[in-house]
Amino acid sequence: MHNDRFTDYVTTGDGVRIFYKDWGSGTPIVFSHGWPLSADDWDNQMLFFLGQGFRVIAHDRRGHGRSSQVSGGHDMDHYADDLAAVVRHLDLRGAIHVGHSTGGGEVVRYLASHGEERAARAVLIAAVPPLMLRTDANPEGLPIDVFDGLRAQLAANRAQFYRDIAAGPFYGYNRPGAEPREGVIANWWRQGMQGAAKAHYDGIAAFSETDFTADLRKLALPVLVQHGDDDQVVPYRASAPLTARLLQRGTLKTYAGFPHGMPTTHAQRINADILAFIRG
Repeated sequence: MHNDRFTDYVTTGDGVRIFYKDWGSGTPIVFSHGWPLSADDWDNQMLFFLGQGFRVIAHDRRGHGRSSQVSGGHDMDHYADDLAAVVRHLDLRGAIHVGHSTGGGEVVRYLASHGEERAARAVLIAAVPPLMLRTDANPEGLPIDVFDGLRAQLAANRAQFYRDIAAGPFYGYNRPGAEPREGVIANWWRQGMQGAAKAHYDGIAAFSETDFTADLRKLALPVLVQHGDDDQVVPYRASAPLTARLLQRGTLKTYAGFPHGMPTTHAQRINADILAFIRG
């Protein structure tokens, strides 16, 4: 049953309380956020698609936002299971799953391991699949040193580390001519600091070392892959084109000069393209 409360929690099989928002009625769109953020990162998209007559749902990943700050389970399998718990709890049917960055990996793992019976389409925005880490089989990936560096900075001074990411590469604010927006930076920092350091530390391995190749091959539903070619967080060449090729029904949409955080910086364009895909 669809309840009329705007926010609520679902408790997972391993006892974790997952916070979610559920607004409106109609075809459900389920949003999975990036690391180390929360459902609040989807404010623009949720308001836009609510206004277009959709039911919009977004949850805080375990250890993130308002969900339980548990010690364990910070891996893609648990993320996917938690998403499945939300979908089952709300008894969603014909859902469109939209995932940004780490959330794109969560969506892919969820659909591959829990099936597509309750889903209709998926959208992957600046998403981490197929695999971020450089390996012999994935020479375009990033070396492990990059991710070790992220862990070291998080452990040393998480607050400053998050401020630097938001003010720099995430939104492309470090590019010549960019105009940093203090509200956007502060909101990224707020979301990050609301979550748990342990969840975020472990989450780096989850988003960087999970190989989604087999998952992508399994998906039969239509998938829109959106990625900016100036993404400094999930480099374009090692992600979007490879993902689109692995999918049975993938559509690649490349955005010249767009940064990793393009659902915020270029919300109007991203939203319009998602809407066209849903209605197409």
